[in-house]
Amino acid sequence: MVSYIDAAEAPLKNTGQVRLYGPEDFEGMRRAGRLTAACLDELTDLVKPGVTTQEINDFVYKFGMDNNALPATLNYRGYTKSTCTSVNHVVCHGIPNNKALREGDIVNIDVTYIVDGWHGDSSRMYPVGPLKRAAERLIDVTYESLMRGIEAARPGNTTGDIGAAIQTFVEAQRCSVVRDFCGHGVGLLFHDTPNILHYGRPGEGVELKPGMIFTIEPMVNLGRPHVKVLSDGWTAVTRDRSLSAQFEHSVGITAEGCEIFTLSPKGLHKPGLPND
Repeated sequence: MVSYIDAAEAPLKNTGQVRLYGPEDFEGMRRAGRLTAACLDELTDLVKPGVTTQEINDFVYKFGMDNNALPATLNYRGYTKSTCTSVNHVVCHGIPNNKALREGDIVNIDVTYIVDGWHGDSSRMYPVGPLKRAAERLIDVTYESLMRGIEAARPGNTTGDIGAAIQTFVEAQRCSVVRDFCGHGVGLLFHDTPNILHYGRPGEGVELKPGMIFTIEPMVNLGRPHVKVLSDGWTAVTRDRSLSAQFEHSVGITAEGCEIFTLSPKGLHKPGLPND
């Protein structure tokens, strides 16, 4: 059963209501999250030089259909694809197309499946063949920033604690956190309150309470944090053309801490790279 609490006013979001989900709802999120994570696992062997992002999209659609799940992005606000594929300097919302991936590229694949009404939302970075050290390091920093944000996601903390944990680590690694996009409440809705900023100050924002469900999905640039959206209305790129990376999990606040719904069944949280 879903209940509500009033949310404190937070940056980028007016005062609203934050859903609190119960144990049966967490089980629904586990089912959706497992399927999304299983798809991301299967994509590991598909991503290689010569493969197009449209082929990746087609795989995501078929995997969903084979498992009685609908890709949430398909026809969402006019978006016509089943996934987002963001290559190199594309920060997020890259649209799959027929251009082949090349050796040395990095690509973020973002998948959200709807399973019995629940949204499992997750993304990972994939290397296309061997990478330059700078690209590997960016992926490592971005993944670690996600996990530090998740570590801060526990009852009594705030959304600002999550953002501060991510920002402090990323900037210490001489990278930058994208400000233009954020994590979000998820569950029965694809995008819900609260917004989860990936930068901020400890103690600010919305207090975290058991039953909250949301995504944490930091976007990290090798260069400056500034982005622009292309004329297609979706694709966001770094203004300085520097590489960008992103990882995303759907999580739920528990009495003890935080449950990750989208963990890799095969331990492939950094596909194609050392998963230490």
